[in-house]
Amino acid sequence: MAVIDIQAPLHEAHRDNHTHRDVNGGWLRPAVFGAMDGLVSNLALMTGVAGGAAGRSVVVVTGLVGLAAGAFSMAAGEYTSVASQRELVEAELDVERRELRKHPQDEEAELAALYEGRGVEPELAREVARQLSRDPEQALEIHAREELGIDPGDLPSPLVAAVSSFGSFALGAFLPVLPYLLGAGVLWPAVLLALLGLFACGAVVARVTARTWWYSGLRQLALGGTAAGVTYALGSLFGTAVG
Repeated sequence: MAVIDIQAPLHEAHRDNHTHRDVNGGWLRPAVFGAMDGLVSNLALMTGVAGGAAGRSVVVVTGLVGLAAGAFSMAAGEYTSVASQRELVEAELDVERRELRKHPQDEEAELAALYEGRGVEPELAREVARQLSRDPEQALEIHAREELGIDPGDLPSPLVAAVSSFGSFALGAFLPVLPYLLGAGVLWPAVLLALLGLFACGAVVARVTARTWWYSGLRQLALGGTAAGVTYALGSLFGTAVG
């Protein structure tokens, strides 16, 4: 008589269903936030200029120039930031690499002490540290993960960061300009499209947070709408004062 293991499917189902959110956000978080930054900043810039009673052509030029300036600024800033961070990490990895070469026993003891501090029995901790320290590159990776909290094989690329920041910001900043390029002669279509874009971005952000999509969308819409309203009022005020 065949014996059916009724536990195996349950265990298999548990493995299939046991998943977690991407707590780091991966590429999604910086891309979406870059787009939202472009949306809010360019929408606010354009509404401020429109509030000062500028003509359609001035608003369009302002939007396009704001898109270009903001996108290049974001790309340059992101490249510098990520490159500096990577250089710092590589310098620290070089320090760790020298220590592993000059004082391998001390580094092995340090790793064993770290595992002991996490509750591993002393003898087992020493044995694990000894085996992991056989390969210098593996030892470097483990020390980097445990001491620096980084993965030496997965360092961020400054170029990728710059290009993605440029693209996401430009995409967001282009949205309020689009209605004007399609023939709109007033501000409200640009504001409406930008606010819809902000709501969509906020809803997408809910994928990497615990909030519901509609809450995140409405929150971002309210923040972007407030920024546009304030800059429009300031533009009207300055336009009246200058005029």
